[in-house]
Amino acid sequence: MSTDGLFDIPPGDDGTDPDEGHVRPGAPLAARMRPRSLDEVVGQRHLLGPGAPLRRLLGGGSAASVLLYGPPGTGKTTLARLMAGSGGGTRRFVALSALSAGVKELRAVIEDARRRLDRDGTGTVLFIDEVHRFSKTQQDALLGAVEDRVVLLVAATTENPSFSVVSPLLSRSLVLQLRSLEADELRGLLRRAVADERGLGGSVELTDEGEDVLVRLAAGDARRALTALEAAADGVRADGGTAVGVAEVERAVTEVAVRYDRAGDQHYDVISAFIKSIRGSDPDAALHYLARMIVAGEDPRFIARRLMIHASEDIGLADPTALLAATAAAQVVQLVGMPEARIALSQATLHLATAPKSNSAIAAIDAAMADVRAGAVGSVPAHLRDGHYSGAEKLGNAVGYRYPHGVADGVLAQQYPPDDLVGRDYYEPTNRGAERVLAERLPKLRRAVRGS
Repeated sequence: MSTDGLFDIPPGDDGTDPDEGHVRPGAPLAARMRPRSLDEVVGQRHLLGPGAPLRRLLGGGSAASVLLYGPPGTGKTTLARLMAGSGGGTRRFVALSALSAGVKELRAVIEDARRRLDRDGTGTVLFIDEVHRFSKTQQDALLGAVEDRVVLLVAATTENPSFSVVSPLLSRSLVLQLRSLEADELRGLLRRAVADERGLGGSVELTDEGEDVLVRLAAGDARRALTALEAAADGVRADGGTAVGVAEVERAVTEVAVRYDRAGDQHYDVISAFIKSIRGSDPDAALHYLARMIVAGEDPRFIARRLMIHASEDIGLADPTALLAATAAAQVVQLVGMPEARIALSQATLHLATAPKSNSAIAAIDAAMADVRAGAVGSVPAHLRDGHYSGAEKLGNAVGYRYPHGVADGVLAQQYPPDDLVGRDYYEPTNRGAERVLAERLPKLRRAVRGS
């Protein structure tokens, strides 16, 4: 533990000393493999390209405070530590967690930073994790120090800062969104950890299948990938082995690897079973296949798209709210993301699986398209043509059109399809759900419109 005479600063919970940045012996693999330089950072290419704000900050060419917004395990703490070291050794790194620090601790850090700055010009990078958990009063306590650059604030949050951080603090900071790591980036990270002396030093061999499982389990989270790798490697070495495969990963993380290839047969088989279970009105089977896709790391946007298609294809007007439910779930996936979006996907799945079923919407449009492709595309009746231009009346366009709202029932006899398609029925409602009412109403409508 280090001290500055005012209060004690405990070692970081990631195995590093907040003042020195040294990794203690026996620290977790994720801490040992924490990048020491910008060259070792994995991912976030959109923020680290030449001339990008984060690149300038890490190069020491800027001193702006930053709000790092993104999922867990994407490098927020790592980038904060690199910023602390980017000032040519003139910056000190102090880490606080919004889960445990209060206004008193904040003010003590700020006052200490002010004294150091006045005494010898040493700047302070104040890293606040989970800043969205700070109250408005706690966030307001930072404003003066950030404004005067007494501290260089690097705040991390998994929540959208537009909704969780006070406006004055937002306006004084750069907001940079970090993204989950891609599969190839995670693979590179795992391979480096296996080979690097800071990591496992080549003491184990990670099989291709084991690597696939770790990447899937990580779901874009670098820390989770390295933690699972370390647990699997410890188990293998304890048994005197060297190969880390699927079984070793499963045993270490107590989660069975779902046999699921997002680009192969399992991808298509499981989504097919999912949709067919919904179509067959079996909500329990549908939830099973939904769970398999979620646990296997399937793109939730893909699942949401399939739900929207199914809502029209297999339910349609038997339950007009089904499409609304599926569309709302897709919006939750887009706006909130996983893991919370799994709840909305479950809700939509249950709604669709228990809804009355009808394929009349797809049958109707397919029948109409078949006629069009077969050449049944007669001329639009003259009275339905556009009449909003000079000379239209002389051509007979829009002449004789009858306005339905001009009669009491809002329905009157008038020809709408081309001559060759008069009397052709495409939509055939079922007697299920809300379509039962339409099945009774539609023949009356057709008789009234067709004058028969």
